[in-house]
Amino acid sequence: MIKKIKKKDGAAILNALKGGVVPKIGIHHIAVGRGDEVKAVVESLNNVESGNSEVKFWIGDFGTGKSFILQLIESVALKQNFVCSTIDLTPETRLYANKDFRAVSTYTKILTNLTTQTDNDGDALPTILDQWIQQLMSEVAVEKGIPLTDFSSEENIVLVSNKMVETARNFPTVSGFEFGQAVAKYFEGFMANDHDLQRNALRWLKGEYRAKSDSLRDLGIREIVNDQNYYDVLKNLGLLFVALGYKGFVISLDEAINLFKITTKQTREKNYEKILEIYNDALQGNARNLFINIGGTREFLEDEYRGLYSYNALRTRLEDSRFDGTGLRDLSRPVVKLDVLDQEEIFTLLQKLKEVFDSHYDIESKITEKNTITFMEHYLNRVGAREFLKPREVIKDYISLLELNRQNGNTTFDELINIHDQSPLQAETEDVASIEVY
Repeated sequence: MIKKIKKKDGAAILNALKGGVVPKIGIHHIAVGRGDEVKAVVESLNNVESGNSEVKFWIGDFGTGKSFILQLIESVALKQNFVCSTIDLTPETRLYANKDFRAVSTYTKILTNLTTQTDNDGDALPTILDQWIQQLMSEVAVEKGIPLTDFSSEENIVLVSNKMVETARNFPTVSGFEFGQAVAKYFEGFMANDHDLQRNALRWLKGEYRAKSDSLRDLGIREIVNDQNYYDVLKNLGLLFVALGYKGFVISLDEAINLFKITTKQTREKNYEKILEIYNDALQGNARNLFINIGGTREFLEDEYRGLYSYNALRTRLEDSRFDGTGLRDLSRPVVKLDVLDQEEIFTLLQKLKEVFDSHYDIESKITEKNTITFMEHYLNRVGAREFLKPREVIKDYISLLELNRQNGNTTFDELINIHDQSPLQAETEDVASIEVY
């Protein structure tokens, strides 16, 4: 049996997989067949920690593990003290928009999903801001000879607020001054126990204001985070995180197929143009300590009419080199194409799931390796296996059988499989290798 895992991790893994989604925490317990990719991620994180930025595209057909690898990236980065955020792009969230707030909605989701090693449930922005406030108060206390217990006076509050604004003003992107103003207002609300002021400051920082007049009325700040400047604010945040002792900012954007699905060619190309801007920023050193990951299908990347390859400036940067196709992989390139897991890896994954299940329920189930092999064979021999065999369904059904076996002790695992067995379909042995996982 594997080492006892936390109840929280076990519940998160099992509940997520039962629902057909990738677990947000505890994912390292079920990581299989991605050792080379993890090594490449660690190398990228080391590069980002040194002050550089990177953009990677994780490409594969449905079921090859895009969502899994993005969540695994976050898990690895958190352990190395990065600030992370992983979101799904949707029809309502884009990288470029023209005054309809779809781009700033993406920014808001990123801020809402902020996660740190010590605050891994999301919405870590207030904790990070409190950390910055404490750091600046300590600096002002040393510079001015003020006891840390004597910051309640308006004069001393202004000293800290001014330092926030001045620090942010030096960020090498636009909106730094307004960013500093918003954090200063958050600090003033904290010191005055004014929850409304704090809440409004967080609204500004999360891009939730839709009118400059509302921001001016509530905070005295004339500008807001919008569809045009949100990326600059993200770069400011990355610089702030590093100043606070974090190693960088990791942003992962899943379901990029939703950019491919934009029907208007001009709007779609504007979104690809934004990807190009981010990509160029990273490679030319205009962004620091950022690691941006984008997960999409081969269609999203390679379609010559609507994919990234339809935008020539991106195609020339991302397409395969003439040395690709040799059977060897260069995982340092910006595009990483994910392969499906093979038969042995699928078997190992199911075994790990059983161990997580047993650890979570504190049991020693009698399900053997032979039972798991029987389960795999059952799936491959079902009518229409090629059409209906999906990784999420395999995992969901396996966990369901584990639950039925646990709750119905008089029924064996093989009996449960046979209850639902259908007419066999001739399946060649190599079909087992076609089982995919996330």
